[in-house]
Amino acid sequence: MPVARPARSGFKDFLRSGHGPTLFAATLYFMFSCCVWVLNGAMAPFIAETYRLSPAQIGLMLSIPIVAGALMRFPLGVLAQYIGRKRATMVEMALIAVALLYGYFRVESYNDLLAMGVLLGIAGASFGVALSLGSGWFPPQHKGLAMGLVGAGNVGTAVSVLVAPPLAQWLGWQAVYGIAAVTIAVPMAVMILLAKEPPDVDAHAGLREHVACLFEKDGWVFSLIYGVTFGGFIGLITFLPSYYYDQFGVSKVQAGQLTMLAAFMGAALRVAGGWVSDRWGGVNTLSVVLVVVAVCLPLIGLASASLVVTTLLLMLCFAALGAGNGALFQLVPLRWPSTTAVAGSMIGEIGALGGALVPTAMGLSKQYLGSYVWGFVLFAVLAAAVLLVMRVMQIRWTRTWAEKGGRARLVHPAAEVSAATPAATRSAAR
Repeated sequence: MPVARPARSGFKDFLRSGHGPTLFAATLYFMFSCCVWVLNGAMAPFIAETYRLSPAQIGLMLSIPIVAGALMRFPLGVLAQYIGRKRATMVEMALIAVALLYGYFRVESYNDLLAMGVLLGIAGASFGVALSLGSGWFPPQHKGLAMGLVGAGNVGTAVSVLVAPPLAQWLGWQAVYGIAAVTIAVPMAVMILLAKEPPDVDAHAGLREHVACLFEKDGWVFSLIYGVTFGGFIGLITFLPSYYYDQFGVSKVQAGQLTMLAAFMGAALRVAGGWVSDRWGGVNTLSVVLVVVAVCLPLIGLASASLVVTTLLLMLCFAALGAGNGALFQLVPLRWPSTTAVAGSMIGEIGALGGALVPTAMGLSKQYLGSYVWGFVLFAVLAAAVLLVMRVMQIRWTRTWAEKGGRARLVHPAAEVSAATPAATRSAAR
């Protein structure tokens, strides 16, 4: 039987309900990972000048880290289920350091750069584990905010596009890999000293139960939504320095600064998206988000003659994308309460592939159609289609595992299992 919803609590009560040091360590880890993941995008104008790349070649270079990061997320999530999320983050950060050292010492051609893109994908694998680690100590009614705070670590993308271009101009773009390899020691130390493994994993669950979400319709719908929200976020962040530099003729450093404005909006609004979703519902929030994105993207393409209008529209679009990321991952732990790490990694893996569509579509649109407009239009159509699918699916969601609008259901312990109707959810929530 549902119980009465408690009174709204303040931020101090939120922190007391979980483990703040682990939340901080997970956020810092995710921030550094995002910073590394988009390094090639942040330095794309410098790299393109060095190797005299075509728009299509730039699009391919920018897509590879996104695809590689997406494909590595699920294996890292499974690893985290067996060795623990804290240990999995340490393994991943050690591999990131090795990858960056490869970039510093061995990248000498465009083909080497494509290989480096695969290695940068290691950093992109962090998402599901970071969110599950940071939110694992918090109760269901606060997981949306906890995941929003950890997810705000994607402000690392803003740091990357702001800091990497001046460093590349000063020391050379390849030296930036070396600097990043040294600084990864900071989140590693914080993780060792502060983080504590959450207790929210069923130690007796088998692999079949861990991957059950792969065979459920809800998992694929969530992935489509994430393909628009986070896929759009990471894909546009990776592409925008090249877009600003080519479309408006600004300097390489200015292109990074303008991109930072949009990236910061997306990162900041992720927290708000999780907070609003805890109260208003993730489905309601995502509905507004997808409408804003579908409207903004074509307008951005049509506003290509005005730097100011383009930047303002991008900031609005990124604010919506960031809020959408927070809203979606308010829903994930409600749907898969005991296998959040694997479910989040699977959704992240498939959904993030949408990010690879952006730079590829933009490069091909520019090279073969003479304009970036059709790349923006394509992604807007995808956002509208995903909105329609979600509105159909949410009818069943709010009859089974979520309240109206996508809020958390508060139930007595004895009724917890039966509250989640789908069989895989009952299996994961025992």
